[in-house]
Amino acid sequence: MSIPANDWIAHHARYSPAQEAAHDLASGRRFTYAQFHARIDRAAVYLRDGMGVVDGDRVAVLCQNDTDVFELQFACRRIGAIFLPLNWRLAVPELQYICDDATPKAILHGIEFVEVAAEVQRLAGVPRIATMNNGGDSDYETGLAAAKGTVRPVARNLNDIWTVMYTSGTTGRPKGAKITYQMTVFNAIQCAMTVEITSRSKNLVFLPTFHTGGLNVYANPVFHTGGCNVVLRSFDPAYFLDILSDKALHLTHALGVPTNFLMMAQEPGFASADLSHLVSLGVGGAAAPLKLIEDYGAKNIMLQQGWGMTETGPLGLILAGAQAVSRVGSSGLPPMYVSLKICDEAGDEVTLGKTGELLIKAPTVTPGYWNREDEHDTFFTPDGWFHTGDAARQDADGYYYIVDRTKDMFISGGENVYPVEVENVIFQIDGVLENAVIGVPDEKWGEIGRACVVLKPGSNLTEDAIIEHCQGQLARYKVPKQVRFMDELPHNATGKVLKHELPRD
Repeated sequence: MSIPANDWIAHHARYSPAQEAAHDLASGRRFTYAQFHARIDRAAVYLRDGMGVVDGDRVAVLCQNDTDVFELQFACRRIGAIFLPLNWRLAVPELQYICDDATPKAILHGIEFVEVAAEVQRLAGVPRIATMNNGGDSDYETGLAAAKGTVRPVARNLNDIWTVMYTSGTTGRPKGAKITYQMTVFNAIQCAMTVEITSRSKNLVFLPTFHTGGLNVYANPVFHTGGCNVVLRSFDPAYFLDILSDKALHLTHALGVPTNFLMMAQEPGFASADLSHLVSLGVGGAAAPLKLIEDYGAKNIMLQQGWGMTETGPLGLILAGAQAVSRVGSSGLPPMYVSLKICDEAGDEVTLGKTGELLIKAPTVTPGYWNREDEHDTFFTPDGWFHTGDAARQDADGYYYIVDRTKDMFISGGENVYPVEVENVIFQIDGVLENAVIGVPDEKWGEIGRACVVLKPGSNLTEDAIIEHCQGQLARYKVPKQVRFMDELPHNATGKVLKHELPRD
């Protein structure tokens, strides 16, 4: 049988069939590359014959971390379908919007999301739906068992789209970043070069796999090199510490957001835990506090800081672990195939040490957004540089520092929150005259949302009522934790709210 040049699992199943590919901690299932390859082949047959998926169709997956999610990603590659991971933290209206935009042929979902998935299917008119159950009784396992025949893999080149991953935008509506095979392959190469991923690596996957951090740092790079991914269904700090400390698992890599490591450091067993076997413990998604870096450094654990976006593969900057403390605050240097520049509002490069917008050009950068081809020039310069929307500066040694965000986005627990999306939901409430949402510091989550609200005369809305309304419309991490009632919001001469003047203490 001929193996397509970019089918990683089929390649490793031929060259190292007995090598362990995946270990699902929740179910206890473990698969060699030969076994994983066989399940992926049956999953591809099931998608084609049981779900009616054909070349170019989108396949939506709404599921907590599970080795089955990776099977579906690679099964999509074999039949030429496009993998569409859905954020299970989102509310039904948000998921409906994504499915209306991406028009998937099918939704496969964990059994804990039966009601949500059924409602999204009905509202968005998705033709097919099926359950998954972490290896237990489900439509998915029944479909794999019944799958007959084989799939002749569809030809794909590096510029073809493998995944569409939705990331919120400043317009308040999520945008589907096109993730090509080229992006994924070059990101895998660059991760291997910067954090020492080899065929002997064992990566703990605990960030959600609907997120680029869970899927592409470092899970896909480890599959690319023929290593093993150990999948943790959901994050619990005590269990996380136990797993990382378990030398029998032979873990070498893991990446999380600062909140994960802050919570783990508060566990009673952290002081005595031995994590010396880890090759790289990465931290991204938000700036890591100095004390966090120092606390881990005191245990000879060098948290490796980095920067990236869904649209950039994601790896765009990485700091060597040995410099975690000496260059705290820096996101490091670009990998080999990444070009960066910092520009002012006119598009001219700033002088060294000055702050401007970070622009990136690399084979890991998205070619654009799904159904937004006519907006290409909004996101890219005429000569192909991608606008990150992040403000940065570079020191005399060439190290980059992400100092602010040019947009109003803030990060709560590693998840991006765009205030305008929350503001639109609050504006739906009868009695609200005006509102603005900002991020304020929080010890646990890094930042949380604070809604500054002006009420209409005679309104008796309460903080609880506003938060309750948001809970029915937004993912939990987007819901503001605080509401400040104000007589008026500060505006400039053109009527724009001056968010820097809103109360932050």
